[in-house]
Amino acid sequence: MEKYKDKSLSAQERAEDLTNRLTLEEQASQLKYDAPAVDRLDIPAYNWWSEGLHGVARAGTATMFPQAIGLAAMFDEEAMNKVGSIIGDEARAKYNEYSAHGDHDIYKGLCLWSPNVNIFRDPRWGRGQETYGEDPYLTTRLGVAFAKGLQGEGKVLKTAACAKHLAVHSGPEAIRHEFDAVASPKDMEETYLPAFEALVKEAKVEGVMGAYNRVNGEPACASKFLMGKLDEWGFDGYFVSDCWAIRDFHTNHMVTKTAPESAAMALKLGCDLNCGNTYLHLLHAYNEGLINDEDIKKACIHLMRTRVRLGMFDDETEFDKLDYSIVANEENKAYARKCSERSMVMLKNNGILPLDPSKIKTIGVIGPNADSRPALEGNYNGRADRYITFLEGIQDAFDGRVLYSEGSHLYKDRCMQLGLADDRIAEAEIVAEHSDVVVLCVGLDATIEGEEGDTGNEFSSGDKKDLRLPEAQRKMVEAVMSKGKPVIIVTAAGSAINVEADCDALIHAWYPGQFGGTALADILFGKISPSGKLPVTFYVDTTKLPEFTDYSMKGRTYRYTQDNILYPFGFGLTYSKTEVSDLRFENGKAAVKVTNTGDFDTEDVVQFYIKGEGDKYVPFYSLCGFRRVFLKKGESTEVEVTLSDSAFEAVDENGKRSRSAKGFTLYAGTSQPDPLSEKLTGTGCLSINI
Repeated sequence: MEKYKDKSLSAQERAEDLTNRLTLEEQASQLKYDAPAVDRLDIPAYNWWSEGLHGVARAGTATMFPQAIGLAAMFDEEAMNKVGSIIGDEARAKYNEYSAHGDHDIYKGLCLWSPNVNIFRDPRWGRGQETYGEDPYLTTRLGVAFAKGLQGEGKVLKTAACAKHLAVHSGPEAIRHEFDAVASPKDMEETYLPAFEALVKEAKVEGVMGAYNRVNGEPACASKFLMGKLDEWGFDGYFVSDCWAIRDFHTNHMVTKTAPESAAMALKLGCDLNCGNTYLHLLHAYNEGLINDEDIKKACIHLMRTRVRLGMFDDETEFDKLDYSIVANEENKAYARKCSERSMVMLKNNGILPLDPSKIKTIGVIGPNADSRPALEGNYNGRADRYITFLEGIQDAFDGRVLYSEGSHLYKDRCMQLGLADDRIAEAEIVAEHSDVVVLCVGLDATIEGEEGDTGNEFSSGDKKDLRLPEAQRKMVEAVMSKGKPVIIVTAAGSAINVEADCDALIHAWYPGQFGGTALADILFGKISPSGKLPVTFYVDTTKLPEFTDYSMKGRTYRYTQDNILYPFGFGLTYSKTEVSDLRFENGKAAVKVTNTGDFDTEDVVQFYIKGEGDKYVPFYSLCGFRRVFLKKGESTEVEVTLSDSAFEAVDENGKRSRSAKGFTLYAGTSQPDPLSEKLTGTGCLSINI
């Protein structure tokens, strides 16, 4: 038996044997994302590029969960692990069938280029919706749980997760191909790198992807500093460039002059796989003496090692029998619906919610996102076999009359090309006038908020100019509000939005997945209590924020500012009241008693924050633990979390960690311990000195 087929050997040994059987030209051909078959060795063609951010993406039908930022709003590691596991199951089942049909096309493989664990440091960034928010601890815990779910716990990998984009990447999209993100050693160690380190060390993530931009002068896909960090952490997976990022070396960053030079630079510094076409020039680089046999061989071994770990050269693996019937089955879709319910964040409620259907005859549902499927999807999405829009969810749940108006275009000044400007505002006013209560569905979708090149956005290459709704929607909102009817605003967006309206209730729904409408209706009519929390700070406006291109954390996120805040990180209302008491800390563990003192069964999120005394610590405090709990009215439970060593560490200006505090304050509550959260929730956090 050939060694590469011998399961008694290590993945490294098998990969080395297989690579040694390839010619230099064949080895080089395997370093492209669309690797060709090598028939004489029974190596099938393989396309490395697949996506699984919140469901198997771009590969046909699959279960569609809320967008990543919505999943983060659940503040739930266990749920994230289950979501990852479901996505991994469906990806493997689809791969099994596609392979049996000889289909090795893009997006149909097992290397899912997710999760995105970049820090959402600026609310203008269109791709922030792909992340788990602004906090490095939350991002770390959710990223580790998700990656473990994708990869499974079998003898082979169920799928190969990929942590992206190493490491300092969060906009602007319009200049990402030539931009140099300058970040201090302190910010790197304290904010930008922890999630990547944890995914490598804890989750044993199989892949890491670089970014388009430079980082402190070095291209992220060929960075001595970043590649050195991977070595320091003990990474033994494969490294892939972002798509066509290596081409930027000579066309935009101008750090090389030719494509062979760019290919050589990336390969020698540790980029094994090229998403793009610059590695077509590897043999030119070889002939020019820029790379040698060992450079090509080393990268090929890394890639073959991943394929071995996925069981691609085994006669049979434990995941080969995952049947296609698992794809978008009822159980998976039911869990997607549950995640949608738990992800939505109620930001305001003057008592109008939950609605009492017996007291309402007519509901007006108005807005461009009311009956929009894209508003459910977000970007990097798959295709669900069934969608329930916000309008449809309300229609299904309410026995009375539901009136509907599009109200306005998402961003243009008219819905009909031949119509006059604001051609749906009169209808919106009419619907409002004839309704007992209005549900106003506004916001964005991935056509105007997302990734540069992947959206039809005409504003800022996928980024937002500010935090307001598009002008067409602002006009429509003002017109509807002027009618004096009770108004519930529902915002679908992957980021912070200031709707600038004094509504009766406000729900931020994110891009909530295929059953977003059902989840919304369940919340509106009190079938369940809202329980999501903001994984990002909602600011009043962007004029008081640092420049978008400034990567310093000063003035950004809850850890470094409490100015210009509309709704704080960690904030979210329920229909009940959760009280924490008896905060304790011993043997590295924090614990509290949690009681539902309200009149509604609810889930809620207990949050722990820590503040160190000393100038090396963040100015305010940092999340150091969280736990989602379900409590029936009147019920109590104990919540305990283990604080990591890093919770007590400060990072100095040189990026060095130390435990240098004179003392620590530990906080616990259902929000962060800031005055605005206390004002908005009507309750404060407990605190003790430890």
